[in-house]
Amino acid sequence: MRFMWIWQAPDWPNFQVDAQALQPALAAARLAQGRMLGVVSGLQLVDLGDLQLAEWADEAVATAQIEGEALQINSVRASAARRLGLTQSSRAMQRQREPRVEATLDVVEAAVQHWADPLSAERLFGWHAALFPTGRSGITRIVVGGWRDHPEPMQIVTPRLGRPDVVHYQAPDSADVPAHMARLIDWFNNPAQANRLDGLVRAAIAHLWLEAIHPFEDGNGRIGRALADLAMAQDLRSGQRLFSLSRQMWLDRAGYYRELQAATSQPVLDVTPWVRWFVGCVEQACLATVAQVQGAARKTAFWATLQANHPQLSASQRKVLNKLYDFGPDGFANGLSTEKYTAIAQVSRATAYRELTDLVAQGVLVKSGIGRGTRYALAGALGFGTEGF
Repeated sequence: MRFMWIWQAPDWPNFQVDAQALQPALAAARLAQGRMLGVVSGLQLVDLGDLQLAEWADEAVATAQIEGEALQINSVRASAARRLGLTQSSRAMQRQREPRVEATLDVVEAAVQHWADPLSAERLFGWHAALFPTGRSGITRIVVGGWRDHPEPMQIVTPRLGRPDVVHYQAPDSADVPAHMARLIDWFNNPAQANRLDGLVRAAIAHLWLEAIHPFEDGNGRIGRALADLAMAQDLRSGQRLFSLSRQMWLDRAGYYRELQAATSQPVLDVTPWVRWFVGCVEQACLATVAQVQGAARKTAFWATLQANHPQLSASQRKVLNKLYDFGPDGFANGLSTEKYTAIAQVSRATAYRELTDLVAQGVLVKSGIGRGTRYALAGALGFGTEGF
């Protein structure tokens, strides 16, 4: 038999990595992680809650997107806010809960909130059952809360009309899954492994290992990413979700699929390229949180300056300025016009013209063009919160 898959390697599952080759990526990721923890440590409690809400929502939406499922962000945020205790849950909100949103957030929450608990088959079964509360994947009934047990090969394929399917990967037989998973769980719970490996390397290997086994009929990607989240929460020894790895993977989903396939589609246990890519995702996810926190701080400074220097601004002026700030230095496409001000603020054209003229007079906006080509932008001295004015 010609060996084709990683689990057919003679020394499976003794994964190997080149520590020297990984050092630059690990150093960059740890530096980014340190920066993230530094900026987060200065947040007020309410701002920390807002950050965790954003990261919970991003994680849930992205891990579903990777599997081709779209979740409504407003529903995700409402449910995540309730779970984090950031809002009061009314009976109306209870009735409006969406099963798919709740299912995804159940796993997102379970992966980090109980980071100190050991991994077990039952714990993984609970995650899987949460993802498929109806016992079905779409309209197909599947084994829920248990390992797959069908005799047919578990394959990842691309169907081709009139030609044989392209088999990208074939997982171990269902009958062998319990033994494979028992070994993964023992490794994951072994303190010696946690001490021997960098925590990010451990998370990368755990994710790849579960994907290689593909132990469930469906949901393996989401369970695998949750397992990586658990490993990273254990590395930080914290149940706070401060960054979204799945969102970064979604942004580079072509790379995600490519690296997973490259790592699993050959009987080679040196997984350095996969780990390097994974660690790079962690770095970028941490840097995204840094940018988010710093951006929020700049916006807070922007509004503090406005309030101090221009306390008489109307509600409609504040609404438009907030929108203009959120669009960034480039502003609206084709600039802010009287018509756009009218649409955003929901005021008459006469009021829009008067309020725009007032903002220019105060030095908040600058005016350019004439006639129908007149446009408005935030004053340069405003600097989007960096200098004040």
